[in-house]
Amino acid sequence: MHIEESVKLDFKDVLIRPKRSTLTSRLDVDISREFIFRNSHNTYRGIPIIASNMDSTGTMAMAQALSGHGLSVALHKHYSADELADFFLTRHDKGIAASGAFYSMGISQLDFEKLNAVMARTGDTLEYLCIDVANGYTEGFINFVKKVRKAYPQLTIMAGNVVTGDITEELILAGADIVKVGIGPGSVCTTRKMTGVGYPQLSAVIECADAAHGLGGQICADGGCSVPGDLAKAFGGGADFVMLGGMLAGHDESAGELIERDGKKFKRFYGMSSRTAMEKYAGGVAEYRAAEGKDVLIDYRGPVADTLQDILGGVRSACTYVGAHKLKELTKRTTFVRVTQQLNEVFGKS
Repeated sequence: MHIEESVKLDFKDVLIRPKRSTLTSRLDVDISREFIFRNSHNTYRGIPIIASNMDSTGTMAMAQALSGHGLSVALHKHYSADELADFFLTRHDKGIAASGAFYSMGISQLDFEKLNAVMARTGDTLEYLCIDVANGYTEGFINFVKKVRKAYPQLTIMAGNVVTGDITEELILAGADIVKVGIGPGSVCTTRKMTGVGYPQLSAVIECADAAHGLGGQICADGGCSVPGDLAKAFGGGADFVMLGGMLAGHDESAGELIERDGKKFKRFYGMSSRTAMEKYAGGVAEYRAAEGKDVLIDYRGPVADTLQDILGGVRSACTYVGAHKLKELTKRTTFVRVTQQLNEVFGKS
């Protein structure tokens, strides 16, 4: 047993301190990024915000809506191979940027065979891949990343989830270009309650970004953002990409049952490790495990465009407060101010 006593922080624990700025308008801020990935050597250009590959937000309709704004979507894993191949081929034919959509997959042999089938039909039109598991610390996961990198060296691979620098480095060396960071911070994730496992998300972002950047890799902060200011904190902490679930749920472009109660409209939103998701895709919760997600109703929000304006406007505004002309400057211009205290400080313990 070991106790780590250094301070670890979530987004709610800090604010960004304002600094002198020469910017006169949010219009002067460039929130796009350009990356050349370490392993695939592909070039990314766009606004580095990605809709989560949950089945309610990682939809083809969401991909169509977000690509018009320069954002990306990680499609959920439950589309068929034919649906995915048709989607990527159609986007290629229409000249839509490849960076607008990630193909998502697990690490089973069936997942690998499905990827092979899609790649056989799409060829070079599929460029971005998200290898996604709840626990990125298993040897099997790291070996699977190596396997996919060897089979498809041209693909840009995002892999996770993890929360520490050591495995971030190992995944990049195994072939990942982007490491997905976050265990338990999502609004419909109950991993921390069910298992006691997790890591405060801002500290995870800071530590994993430091590890990834040292090797020329990138990270994606996945989970924990509930307001636009949280995205600014994630980018300020060193995140190259930010993935959103709950903030993009409840829209026309989101999947999920539309429910009306007492004159108000709601949409169903649930975690992909929830009982609802496992009953839908696996016939129920296996006897050897427990559900680690919840099922909630959220307000129906209409088209996603208005929410995107709030999100992008908030990030631009954060940049103006610290004098960052470009999003890539935000982390260099960010000083975090703690607004909460650790329990040992509250109770007067040394």
